[in-house]
Amino acid sequence: MLTFEEKQQIIEEFPELVKKEVSMKRLNYHYEESLYDKTVVVQHLHPNGNAFVYVADVKGYEADERGLVNVREYSADELRTVIRAAIEGLATEVQAPETIAETWQNSNGQMLTLLEEDGFFNIYHEVNLEEGFGDYQEAASYLKEEGFSVKTK
Repeated sequence: MLTFEEKQQIIEEFPELVKKEVSMKRLNYHYEESLYDKTVVVQHLHPNGNAFVYVADVKGYEADERGLVNVREYSADELRTVIRAAIEGLATEVQAPETIAETWQNSNGQMLTLLEEDGFFNIYHEVNLEEGFGDYQEAASYLKEEGFSVKTK
């Protein structure tokens, strides 16, 4: 395990982080250029060597409910990697996945709209909700069974 001083030295290799002292001789390191309200990258670096790094939405890390991972037992390379990933996560705008909006038509010319809304896949006839499904495949299967296919543009 790295000592407090070794962890502090590694963390301070990142010039974009700003050190702030907190209670009980602990240190926080902030990324003030964060695109989000959250700016703390390293939380509560303690003289006993314990610390947390904010990795919410960073792939490859299992964060707790606060978005933090404990780095007490991390090696120097692991610590550098997780800090870099945390900074990049706060510096990168999360792109919202494209929602699905499709028009389906049957052989009689009748049209239905399949929309993804709040995690559900809803089928509309004009403005009226006809059916709702938990995933795209269920909705598409239903439409196919009813004789509809995706209308090409």
